[in-house]
Amino acid sequence: MAASGDIRAMTADELAQWIVRQSESGSLVEYLKIFDLNTALMQTSEGLTRVAREAVIDLAQDGVVYGELRWAPEQHLTRGLTLDQTVEFVEQGIAQGIQDAAALGQEIRIGQLITAMRHADRSLEIAELALRHRNNGVVGFDIAGAELGFPPARHAPAFRLLAENMFPTTIHAGEADGVSSIESAIVDGYALRLGHGVRLSEDIVVEEVDDDATTVSLGDVARWVRDRGIALEMCPTSNLQTGAIAARGSRLDDHPFDLFYQLGFSVTVSTDNRTVSGTTLTRELGLLTEIFGYGLADLEAFQLNAAIAAFLPLEDREELADIIHEGFVDAIANARAAG
Repeated sequence: MAASGDIRAMTADELAQWIVRQSESGSLVEYLKIFDLNTALMQTSEGLTRVAREAVIDLAQDGVVYGELRWAPEQHLTRGLTLDQTVEFVEQGIAQGIQDAAALGQEIRIGQLITAMRHADRSLEIAELALRHRNNGVVGFDIAGAELGFPPARHAPAFRLLAENMFPTTIHAGEADGVSSIESAIVDGYALRLGHGVRLSEDIVVEEVDDDATTVSLGDVARWVRDRGIALEMCPTSNLQTGAIAARGSRLDDHPFDLFYQLGFSVTVSTDNRTVSGTTLTRELGLLTEIFGYGLADLEAFQLNAAIAAFLPLEDREELADIIHEGFVDAIANARAAG
């Protein structure tokens, strides 16, 4: 086995384990540093195409029927590619992955979420890039990276351009910063979904009246998010690794996921980063089931929330919801037959 930290001598399995260990810093900033290693391998047409293709196959093998791959083109320019070329090569890899998955009997559909790094000053340029490729696989826009100190308001011109062109946005907010960041995502970024959003729980007050009753009051931001059905893209494992739930505790059962679900928020389940967090969608759903005691009906609700919130035309979202429902009907029937 390679010496600790000597990644050049590691096997693939050792490297995967090392990456996951590095992700458990409890800090979003430290967590994001791991991506320097990953993105270094995606600076050429071959690298981008291969990783995109394999990402699609991995999702299909995990049972995913629709996915949106979130990535930042500005991080893939060190070997001479242009922004437009990066999007085109990723789309080529996605198309290959869809074909390869189909050959294995697994149908999947994929869209790109073009992301701007919130600490940089290229968001307007990246928004224009997303709009240029809205008919070439790009379905939405995001800002990501270090959240604290870099609110969505800094990128208001980009979000205004997207809104004027009726192009949807999902914004990382409420992960490493609080309710004000979420409010800015909604007000300044016109966000239709929130990446993580876990610290929205800071705008919710739960008080025990007696042993049998509690009262819950929502602040203005929390109420707006719930009442407008703004989807929360929750990533339990990642939220623990980055310290996003540190104010609530240090275990997954401290995650506010169930609080949001019980209060009627549009909760969805995502992996955030399969490689860095060492997870899959199946694993995340399994963890939630183990911790909160969910059944198949609950898991179906989470996936239907995701279908409704997908950046697809209404007809496609309805079709996706039907596919998901049919899958759960079969799963429930099989579980009853086995039980």
